[in-house]
Amino acid sequence: MPDDSHTERKPQRSLVVQGFTNCLLDPSAPMLGPVENGGTIIANTAPGCWGPMITPSLRGGHEVTRPVHVEGAEPGDGVVIRIRDITVTSIATASGHDSSPEGFCLGDPYVAARCPACDTVWPETHVEGVGQDSVKCDRCGNAVKPFEIVHGYTVTFDDTREVGLTLPAAVAQEMAGRADHYSALPDESRQHSILNYAPADMPGVMVRMRPFLGQLGTCPSTTMPDSHNADDFGAFLVGAPHEYALTAEQLAEHKTDGHMDIDAVRAGAILVAPVKVVGAGIYMGDMHAGQGAGEIAGHTMDVSGSVTLQVEVLKNYPIDGPVLFPLLEDLPPMARPFSAIEKAKAARLAAQWGVGEIEDVAPVSVIGTAAGMNEAIVNGLTRAAALLDMSVAEVRNRATINGAIEIGRDPGVIHVTFLAPLARLDAVGLGDYAREQYDL
Repeated sequence: MPDDSHTERKPQRSLVVQGFTNCLLDPSAPMLGPVENGGTIIANTAPGCWGPMITPSLRGGHEVTRPVHVEGAEPGDGVVIRIRDITVTSIATASGHDSSPEGFCLGDPYVAARCPACDTVWPETHVEGVGQDSVKCDRCGNAVKPFEIVHGYTVTFDDTREVGLTLPAAVAQEMAGRADHYSALPDESRQHSILNYAPADMPGVMVRMRPFLGQLGTCPSTTMPDSHNADDFGAFLVGAPHEYALTAEQLAEHKTDGHMDIDAVRAGAILVAPVKVVGAGIYMGDMHAGQGAGEIAGHTMDVSGSVTLQVEVLKNYPIDGPVLFPLLEDLPPMARPFSAIEKAKAARLAAQWGVGEIEDVAPVSVIGTAAGMNEAIVNGLTRAAALLDMSVAEVRNRATINGAIEIGRDPGVIHVTFLAPLARLDAVGLGDYAREQYDL
């Protein structure tokens, strides 16, 4: 049963998160807090993806923050998360496209790494030297690498955290000598920094920084690896040979789709997440310095950073997955609110052709996840239809003429973004968030 002793403590207006999970989201583990309804959560996050991926003792792909109990949040509610600030603190990071060498895992390299020499699952390890054989098993000294970088890069950032530049091999290897410093690993982090691998296959490439959170959401209602809290990665849990295996029905029931990798989940956005455990269990991590839609290499520039959130409980709001109100500039062109000039032209058309009323609309973005992209689109369309009490056919039409299907992550995270009737958003308690976000 969940430990709810924290509910006896007075809710805090502002809570500073200390500590990380071991890459598992466990609803029975004690949460931090509580933070009051309307309060602020501040955290220093650790890099996701590559660091945990090369740290075999960790049991998932991301080292996320310990979940926070939100005052008054109960299963069947929603929680509104306003992202007030995201700031990159890493000086450098490394990344690349991966492969999984045979023999280094029990079914899933993200969840159950093993040492093939001594057959230890989740072995404790240490770093010796630089490169892709630098992580060694404490028990037998064998190199343990559930993942290798096929083609990768080391990138450093300017002092304004606006631009990055990939580095040559000699500099990457020098940085590996002070990997924890350059990656700005938080003190409580247990991961080996990916800077120890020192990849340098494409030096001299300039990149823009546009930080966002790959992980932001609420605790699932059963224990699962954090990177698998979405239906695409979660599909690897179905029938898995390790202890975190789930059935497809259990995955659908318990997940909350907190692992989105949607680049619009950045400072200024508003996210509405489902609540499936008492207190919601707000967690975050996997900050990315920047990423194109789809995260098509499988990974991007994972960094440490500071995050400030403000949370608000939305009572009796049993949504199946997250709903997002992106920044205006992040909306696809067809889903942006109409200007005064456009509205005046539409009014003239209405008068000319006898249209009695022009509906008021506002942008909304509904997340869909599934094992594959086509199924994820269907999931997003179905969720949007259920949310707004309209047919899937109508959502398809509105997303076609006034929106877009946007890819969060390959293989199966999307968001259906479109102009929805404001009256429908009001009916489900979301209209005022749209008005706030888009100054309607």
